[in-house]
Parts: sequence; C-alpha cells; structure tokens
Amino acid sequence: MTKRFTAREIQVIAPNFKRRLSGVTATIVRLVPVQAEDIAIVATGPVLPEHVPQIPLGHLLTLPRRGPDGPRVWHARRNVEMIGGLALKYLAGKKLKLLFTSASQRQQSGLTRWLIRRMDAVVATSERTAAYLEIPAQVIMHGIDIDTFRPAPDRAALRARMGLPESGPLIGCYGRIRAQKGTDAYVEAMIEVLGRHPDATALVMGRATEAHAAFERGLKEEVAAAGLSERLLFLPEVPTDQIANYYAVLDLYVAPQRWEGFGLTPIEAMACGCPVVATRVGAFEALVVPSETGLLVPPDDIKALAGAVDAALSDAPRLARWRDRARDHVERNFSIATEAAALVALYRRLLNDEGPAPMR
Repeated sequence: MTKRFTAREIQVIAPNFKRRLSGVTATIVRLVPVQAEDIAIVATGPVLPEHVPQIPLGHLLTLPRRGPDGPRVWHARRNVEMIGGLALKYLAGKKLKLLFTSASQRQQSGLTRWLIRRMDAVVATSERTAAYLEIPAQVIMHGIDIDTFRPAPDRAALRARMGLPESGPLIGCYGRIRAQKGTDAYVEAMIEVLGRHPDATALVMGRATEAHAAFERGLKEEVAAAGLSERLLFLPEVPTDQIANYYAVLDLYVAPQRWEGFGLTPIEAMACGCPVVATRVGAFEALVVPSETGLLVPPDDIKALAGAVDAALSDAPRLARWRDRARDHVERNFSIATEAAALVALYRRLLNDEGPAPMR
C-alpha cells in the first residue's frame, strides 16, 4: 500500500525532473517506497508510477516553508534538481537542507562543481565516483530488491515457459542498445564464443532509441552475416516486473559497457544466481568478485571479453560455484534495504543539523 503524507508531514523530497526513463528515475522509483517506511519522504516529477509516494510539481511552491520539525531535505540527483533546490531555498524561502548524489565518473563541468559546492552534503555511489569530486562525499552504494531478484527453483522449466532454449548455456546482455553500453562489443564477442560452444545461445535484450536505430540494425546484419540469427537473439525490452526472470534463466550475464555511472545489471544478475563477466567501468570492480562471482576484463577489449566468456563456460563446476556465491554476495552487500537505511540515517543527521557522517 502506498504511503501518504500530508504537506506538513513531509520531511524529505526526492525530485525527478526528467520525463524519459533513466537510471536515476529507476533509482528514485525503487528507493522512495522503501524509505517511506522509515521517514516521511515523497518524490516529485512529471512521470512517476502511482505506487511511489509523491506530490505534484506544482505543489512545491505551496508547501509550508518548514517541515514538521524544521527544515526538509531536498535530495537531488541531477544538475537541474540542484538548481531547483537552490531556487526553492533562496528565492521561494523554503527551509531546506540540500543533498546531492553523484554517480558520475568523469570531471564535472564548471556548473556542476559550482552547484555541488552549495550542497549541505554529497553522496557518491562508489569510491571511484568520490575520487572525481572536489569535496568530501559519503559513499553509499546502490542496492536492489533481493526478494524480487532471486534464483529460479527450476531454470529449465522457466526457460520453457519463456520460449527459450531449454538446454545448453544461455548468455545474456540487457539494457539500452548503443555503443556506450558496449552492445557491439558483446555481439562481436558472442559471434566468436558461439563458434566455440555450438550448444550455447546468446540474448540481447533492450531498446534502441531512434538515434541508435541504425546501430541496432547494423548489429542484426552482422549476426545474420555470421549465420547466427537463430542463436544470437534480439529480444524486445520487457517491463521491469518481468526482468528478473530473464536473469534467472541465464548461465552467464555479460556487462560489456565502455562507460557507466554505476550499473545495476551485474548485481541484479548475481542476485538471481547468475555469474557475471563485466568490464572494469562504473562500479563493476566493486560489484563483481573475480574468480568468485565472475570475471572482469578491460573495456572495449573484444578478445578479452570473448576469452572470459569462453573460460567461464568451459569450466562447468567452477561456474556452478560462482552461481552459489553470487547470490550470497548480493544478499550481504547490495540489498536495497541497506541502501535505504544509509540514506535515511543521513537525512536524519541533516534534519537534526548534525551534518553528514564522517567521510571515507
């Protein structure tokens, strides 16, 4: 049941000013309902699912200036949301503590640095992200719903229900289809791997926006030219409530990104008992434990990527051990409950004028 808060009860606001689905939007949609069990938090933005506690954007200006016990926390995750918080605080006179979460792993623009310096606290989603910031940040890594993402009791039966091959290794790569995500590197590596493993099938699942439609067509043509259209399958994007099954049927998940802010797919896959081969980008080095839950390779190294997948598939007993360890690794380190609790603790420190926690 969705939590409801009156305007006077609201302690934390999580803005989402982007209409198009993005990783930031997905984070807000995942986190806010969990956090709302412990603190009066609402999201606000143009398009949010009904189950997320929220207020309309237009109500921001009519909110009482103060929260129930003093200032409110404004938790921004984009530049435009930091600007919105500053405007509400200094132009509309709202009593706010400004918090920003950074997932970027590159030098910020001058505007972004200027905005960050005006925040009361900053969160980084990984140690690598924190290293790019000019000011101290508390590292709070993302988590997932480990009750939703879990192993299938019978993978073969699940494959049959989903119309997927019931035998032979099944490899997957999910997400936006574009060069940044390394979809082309995955396809090239899989063409090589499928030649070595004639019983294996590889999946590409996701959506190519209009700007990347030609890129996707080129990949499909490459697969057809290799004679692998029946074994390297392009599947349409599925609703978020179905994605866990697509991890649970896999023997191996591949995250081939060339660049990534954080990247949830490896922990989603591992929570479903699926080992991962990932590139050393984003937070992947902190997520995948080499030779325990999968393997890591350099980004944009197709030979290394193909070699790692081949090595994983060629040692079935080791792959089975990785499968067992993957789920346990995520349960211990990357549950959404852990992430939500850390953020709520930070909100309370800001609301009590105690400031952020000591930085690492």
